[in-house]
Amino acid sequence: MAAIPKQFYMRDPAQVARDLLGAVIVRVYEGIRLACMIVETEAYYGVEDPASRARRGGDLARTLYGDVGVALVYGVHRQWLFNIVAHGRGSGGAVLLRAAEPVEGAEVMMRLRGVRSLSKLMNGPGRLSAALAIDKCFHKKPVYVRSYGLWLEPGRRVSDEDVVRARRVGVSADLEKPLRFYIRGSPYVSKRGK
Repeated sequence: MAAIPKQFYMRDPAQVARDLLGAVIVRVYEGIRLACMIVETEAYYGVEDPASRARRGGDLARTLYGDVGVALVYGVHRQWLFNIVAHGRGSGGAVLLRAAEPVEGAEVMMRLRGVRSLSKLMNGPGRLSAALAIDKCFHKKPVYVRSYGLWLEPGRRVSDEDVVRARRVGVSADLEKPLRFYIRGSPYVSKRGK
């Protein structure tokens, strides 16, 4: 299946975050196709967003304002977090991939994570990256081509009534609108709303 095209990411980060629910992350690891369906995302903006990495300046800020459809990978608490740059013309932003449901290669992903529970395999951004062996080598690589062994494909359509909007996890100073999106009832979500 063809990767989701670059143009998909040329929109408001919140729209992209919502529309990525149901899409499939594909990672080719040691010749094995690993795939998972995205069940939870968060949108981030540029310097106007108090929780954005853009506020710190440097490479992450430049990447957030740069070309869309590329991976933005950075470390937090010894874990890699996988984001995709997404924004309209002249602005900055990205979507954090927070949780996913395993579709193909679950045994390999469980070995990479060192866990046996499918529901806890990718229920958090660091766990998702670890299960797919995503690290800093993917930073700034496009996810709309298959050349680098990591891309996104269209998946199932998630209806609006099955999408929950909530506050971003672990964000104390936040924007007014809820920017976390997840599939209602999914056992693979990292945290459920109250």
